[in-house]
Amino acid sequence: MIRTPRTRLQGSPIQLAVFTLLASMNTAYAQNAAAPAGAQAEVIPEVYVTATKRSTSLQKTPVAVTAISAAALDDHHVQTIQDIVNLVPGFQATTQGDHGVITMTLRGIGNDSAKTEYADPEVATFVDGIYSPRPEGATTLLFDLEGIEVLRGPQGTLWGRNSTVGAVNMQTVKPTLGSSSGFLEGGMGNYARMGVRGAVNIPISEKAALRVAYVHEQHDGYVDYQTPPNIPLAQQQAAAAPVIAAWNAANPTRPIGFQPINTSLFVQNGKKYNAQDQSAVRLSLLWEIAPDLHWNLSYERYMDRGTPGMNLMQTPRPGQDLWSALVDTAPSLKRDSNSVRSRVDWAINKDISLAYIAGWSSYRGSSTYDQDGGAVLPTSFTTGGNHQADDTVWSKYKSYSHEVELQSTGKRDVDWLLGLYYAAEDNGIRFDIPIMNGTKQGTVGWQGSFIQPKETVDSSAIFGQTTWNVSDQLHLTGGLRYTHDKRENIGGTGNGWAYNPAVPQLPINPSVNPFDPASGFKTDTNNSGSFSGSKVTGLLRVNYDVSPTSMIYASVSTGYKSGGLQDGGKPYGAETLTNYEAGSKSTFLNGAVRMNNALYYQKFKGFQFSAPVTNPDGSHSLSTFNAEGAKVWGLESEIAARITPADRVQVTAAYTNAELGTLVGGSNDYQLPACPISGITNCLDVTGNTMPHAPKFSTQIVYSHMFQLSAGKLTPRISTHYETASWLSVFNLGDPDRQKAYTRTDLGLRYDADKKWYVDLFVRNVGDKNIKTSAQNPQGVWQAQYLPPRTFGFNAGYTF
Repeated sequence: MIRTPRTRLQGSPIQLAVFTLLASMNTAYAQNAAAPAGAQAEVIPEVYVTATKRSTSLQKTPVAVTAISAAALDDHHVQTIQDIVNLVPGFQATTQGDHGVITMTLRGIGNDSAKTEYADPEVATFVDGIYSPRPEGATTLLFDLEGIEVLRGPQGTLWGRNSTVGAVNMQTVKPTLGSSSGFLEGGMGNYARMGVRGAVNIPISEKAALRVAYVHEQHDGYVDYQTPPNIPLAQQQAAAAPVIAAWNAANPTRPIGFQPINTSLFVQNGKKYNAQDQSAVRLSLLWEIAPDLHWNLSYERYMDRGTPGMNLMQTPRPGQDLWSALVDTAPSLKRDSNSVRSRVDWAINKDISLAYIAGWSSYRGSSTYDQDGGAVLPTSFTTGGNHQADDTVWSKYKSYSHEVELQSTGKRDVDWLLGLYYAAEDNGIRFDIPIMNGTKQGTVGWQGSFIQPKETVDSSAIFGQTTWNVSDQLHLTGGLRYTHDKRENIGGTGNGWAYNPAVPQLPINPSVNPFDPASGFKTDTNNSGSFSGSKVTGLLRVNYDVSPTSMIYASVSTGYKSGGLQDGGKPYGAETLTNYEAGSKSTFLNGAVRMNNALYYQKFKGFQFSAPVTNPDGSHSLSTFNAEGAKVWGLESEIAARITPADRVQVTAAYTNAELGTLVGGSNDYQLPACPISGITNCLDVTGNTMPHAPKFSTQIVYSHMFQLSAGKLTPRISTHYETASWLSVFNLGDPDRQKAYTRTDLGLRYDADKKWYVDLFVRNVGDKNIKTSAQNPQGVWQAQYLPPRTFGFNAGYTF
């Protein structure tokens, strides 16, 4: 549970980060004692987190954790994971196109392909302590939250699978016994933005309460549709003539004729790309079965009818805007998920408590996406550019998990926790890729249908952690976790175009059965297979309370992510990470200033790099390569201060050095040279390259001032983020494949009336900066996805 709003300090970021680490390593006694009593500012409220599976003060928790309160989430208009990255040092979140999902990078390590059942993330996402296995959950609207905790560094001992470099835990607001309360909020903005959210707490009896929360957010897409090309008919005929002649010579029994470009096949209206249309509702129940036995149960329904983000030309054609594209595949996105979360807490006696945490979720989705983005103009119906769509015909998963935790309670010489964990997933997908020469009317360049009807994951673990409180100041912690993972692909196939001239040259659609010999497809790969592996991970940590307001710690921890299966049923290896870390947490000026710092070195082995590739036989597949390793080190700093009762500042700063080990990787998303090794057509040796989404330095500075008025409070705020240049892929392919250094500023103005109503105005990305989150050039033209352009609007609400 998190109770404090977040604010940030101003200053020279690099100097400030170094200074605060050194300063807070020293004792805080002298500085606290030196503060004149009359000069003390109002203290920053205490923050409690659950990073150690106990509710502990943030300043007493020897873990690199950023706690973001509900008030801070409101101030920054946080709706998705991507909205909180600037609030956490060393955190990045990127969009990657067709699936419309967000992938996360922490401390320079992430996996851009962790958006389907084929790849898992390095940063695990939890809601109320329950793992969210598929990345679609990370894009769910963050609503009616008590707060978010971002744990940096391996968290496998307590938090489990796929938390190799960190974990994000979202805590929802729970019902309150005996309280009738709630809030209602609505808002509007540019791009026809409309939003409404609210919650109400309903007492059912003295021992039970219900909470109902709802949210809906929508805005129009940012990407305008370009006018179809107007090419003289004679030019089209001249361009198509050689292709038609060659085809007819090779296929005399099935000749093709000239067709003028059908401009009606280009999308001109309807929903635009980068649109939002999301809704969610949550029903939560608290039942006090007995004074020492409580049950929290919730059901959540989420729906998404927005559109994916578009790959835009980094250098637009003359006369075109950056936020526009020549589109021949209309965007669509349909996501429906249902989740049930349950937690039973039983205080067995004054020394021991038991918790049973269980979760179940199901998901179904589909989407259509213009993968080519109109980067190359067609010169005729079958020459020049190409038509490529990425169509998720259907995608589904079901997952459930069970966790039992037994732990000591109260003040003891030895604190301990023991746990058992089991989780299972059942995934499936059909993903079609039609690629036509020129336009949809043209001949087939290549097309495929990847069908994975059933892919299962079973993960079980036993874990424990013990802290020996040697004295009131010295604490030693050790933890171990044994994890066993099993994966199975059952009946999966990759089906490619057979180039049978007797079959009509038409793009694949959902009604086509690629297993039918008359469809023109053949099965290139059979993906059935199984994989199992196990690993012991652990933690050793020492922390020392230098004073009542200053603590230092040092730790060694290991992380693990299971290996698995790729197309063709071929296995790939596991990832392992060893993290060495030293940190400090200090409070100065009698609670007015807090400084938390971490210095770390990570040795990464077996980094899983996943990408779509072309095989030597012309078939396409998604492959996963294990890098020999990676070395990452860095410094993180968070400083919050309440200078006066009315002025708050906060700064986060991170320095990251992330270098990839030995890896030869391939990807169809980039034009790469011919591969000198067997098994792949194009590749590049990226050994020693800088990891993507890892700027050397980044900082976020927030300042707010509260004006006390006769009937309320007026609070303006300014938030500025700066980061140095960063690569967008492991290939480090020059300026188009990187985001240059940038500064982005957000503004806000909030009025809180004494009668419980408020109005909050905001402008995000004031300078309307074009900030890339990904890049690609499969057609020889560099494209990118971007953070949203300048947006502005207001929210108004009432609490009761």
